[in-house]
Amino acid sequence: MQIRKSTERDVARMMEIYAYARRFMAEHGNPNQWGPRNWPPEALIRSDIQNGNSYVCLNDAGAVVGTFFFIQGRDIEPTYRVINDGAWLDDSPYGVVHRIATDGSEKGVGRFCLDWAFEQCGHLRIDTHGDNTVMQSLLAKLGFVHCGTIYVYEDNDPRLAYEKTSVQ
Repeated sequence: MQIRKSTERDVARMMEIYAYARRFMAEHGNPNQWGPRNWPPEALIRSDIQNGNSYVCLNDAGAVVGTFFFIQGRDIEPTYRVINDGAWLDDSPYGVVHRIATDGSEKGVGRFCLDWAFEQCGHLRIDTHGDNTVMQSLLAKLGFVHCGTIYVYEDNDPRLAYEKTSVQ
């Protein structure tokens, strides 16, 4: 597998992957994280691509099988400035992964994407819906620590905040 930046040519495939992910989440007890708002909207994906923060994961045959948003820096995620019921582990610059999804065709795509993102910066933060037990399990397997609760701007649902740092 390999990771590359997304291009406009990838948008249709990425939207197919997000549609699959919404169905998968709903079938696995998480219908509200992306489902009711048909998240993420195509305009946001196009903006991510234009800003250079959108990535796709290719399988060994070169097919797009996953996608995610990744950015790194200091204090880059405004919704992470306030964390409830806990604290972040490390206040150094960090990377953030959002909107990670796979098409379900191969095992290990999510792990590969998160491992790649961690390798870029050695300090990663991510959040997920409380009903997203599949993602919570993956994060635990990869050594992420649950740090508390954050709230995103898109809705009022709390998100479980996780962090992995090489300084742990």
